[in-house]
Amino acid sequence: MKIKTCLIQDSPVFFDKDKTLDKVEQLTKKYAQQGCELIVFPESFIPGYPRGFSFGATIGSRTDEGRKLYSEFYKNSIDIESDDIKKLEKLSRSEQVYLVIGVTEKQQVNGSLYCSMLYISPSNGLLGVHRKIKPTGTERIVWGEADGESLVTFHTEIGKLGGLICWENLMPLARMAMYKKGVEIYIAPTADSRKEWTATMQHIALEGRCFVLGCNQFFTKSMYPEKYRSLVADQPENMCPGGSVIVSPMGKIIAGPLFGEAGALVAELNLEEIGLSKLDFDVIGHYARNDIFDFNVAKQPEMVKENPTPKR
Repeated sequence: MKIKTCLIQDSPVFFDKDKTLDKVEQLTKKYAQQGCELIVFPESFIPGYPRGFSFGATIGSRTDEGRKLYSEFYKNSIDIESDDIKKLEKLSRSEQVYLVIGVTEKQQVNGSLYCSMLYISPSNGLLGVHRKIKPTGTERIVWGEADGESLVTFHTEIGKLGGLICWENLMPLARMAMYKKGVEIYIAPTADSRKEWTATMQHIALEGRCFVLGCNQFFTKSMYPEKYRSLVADQPENMCPGGSVIVSPMGKIIAGPLFGEAGALVAELNLEEIGLSKLDFDVIGHYARNDIFDFNVAKQPEMVKENPTPKR
């Protein structure tokens, strides 16, 4: 089976949820018209990754200005029980494309924010949500951490989907949780634009014998609205040069890495390559050594099987 995929390397309309949703719609329609069946957006694309922000927090104190900024971030984040999700489901259905979108998610029950990845099917709507199990560094000021229930995977008509966000991909046991479910298309939205990140994506592809889709934003300081620029005065103009990349199960780069510009990576994935790659290495099969290692993930759900598209 061959799947045409697209990674969006672009910028949101920062901290403006509604305008960013409109941009998601425009980009989705553009690449769906080119025959793409899976479109991926970067980490916290809605409403934007708050690179360079401190939210007025230091050890032992927080500022009123930082609290107000957090409140604005919260207001522009996604509630999966809201009409925002219905809009994305409608878009997925109308364009007949799978969407995987990095968002900051707000939860009405506990008032917290999570760095999340939405999986949306054209036939089944929202399949589920992966929430970051460990925000990196000072991301922990604004994002909570999820538990094993967030390590979701999905058996869809275009293959078995799963993945992790940004530096979760450096956690060997989190990666193994994905491999154990037999993920074929491993999706890795990120904010890491270092050239070294490409090597991480290649290693995961080789290790998991899966296609790896690493998707990042392209973002410059001048893209911030004027009212935020004083908060990032010490940052370089080219704050996030991108680096999106698509890698085969043998660790070969299929498309990218794309640096220094907005754009998209489009590539066709031949899922038969996964089986071919397992002749000499299979991390959950003949290379597993289950007689030595015992692996368990607390609360990880079973892979969700998508209901097939009704035949017309």
